[in-house]
Amino acid sequence: MLSRQEYKIDILGNIPFISIHIGSLLIFWVGFSWAALITCFALWFIRMFGVTAGYHRYFSHRTYKTTRWFQFILAVLGNSSAQLGPLWWAAHHRHHHRYADTKQDIHSPIVHGLWWSHIGWVMCPEYSKTDERNVRDFAQYPELQWLNRFHMVVPIVLAVTLAAIGLLLQHYIPQLKTTGLQMLVWGFFFSTLLLYHSTFTINSLAHIFGYRRFNTTDTSRNNWFLALITLGEGWHNNHHYYPASERQGFYWWEIDVTHYILKLLAWLGIVWNLRTPPSQIYEQLSLKSANKTSQIIKIGDSDVD
Repeated sequence: MLSRQEYKIDILGNIPFISIHIGSLLIFWVGFSWAALITCFALWFIRMFGVTAGYHRYFSHRTYKTTRWFQFILAVLGNSSAQLGPLWWAAHHRHHHRYADTKQDIHSPIVHGLWWSHIGWVMCPEYSKTDERNVRDFAQYPELQWLNRFHMVVPIVLAVTLAAIGLLLQHYIPQLKTTGLQMLVWGFFFSTLLLYHSTFTINSLAHIFGYRRFNTTDTSRNNWFLALITLGEGWHNNHHYYPASERQGFYWWEIDVTHYILKLLAWLGIVWNLRTPPSQIYEQLSLKSANKTSQIIKIGDSDVD
């Protein structure tokens, strides 16, 4: 188990994180407009892609290749989600896979509880540092080091930009019925809140609710609802079984929006070498399904006898 120090939560150090939650409550005060709502969900989608395709499938697992300039774009998109820097995110995630659901796994709901795995560990100063030993491959890039060190810059610029756009729309297109404050609250605060808790469900709920296709050493599960709200990350048991795959929905009916977008980017030549599950995995699953069907038939035959 973790020590008392490792369970300590720093309220003052988490004022920006807490402010996102408090600021989101202002949606009841600033009112509603379609412009603000569309902005909210558009930015949730774009930034979620930055987390899933960038922070997770690229920086954490290197499941595809791209150019240095698009690597930086992915880092900026992920950073705009206010989930710290790309090196910090990838380093912690690689640690998670190495020790999944053991005492060393800092956000295992099985070991440390649901609340801690969902949000508690994020607020603990013990885990605010980046262990660059886990990300030596990306730590060599100065632009990523800069984003990692000044991880608040991009979210702040986004927030200010949204407020400014809202003011311009209020002045020049008043029929949209939006304001600077409304765009800030819906487009940044509430959108970021949705991003936080969509992402956090994979650490917490995806290790508790769902089905297990593969017998992994952890408690990862596949969950269709979590896959929908995270653009495909909810196929968590698939992912833990073969984390090197860019595709986390192993079958066509397992919706994986991040995979679809990456396939489009590959077609455009922006990314390439998308790694997929090896054919042996599908062969094993087919054999397992055939054996199960055979057992059912045998049981049925014995009942007839």
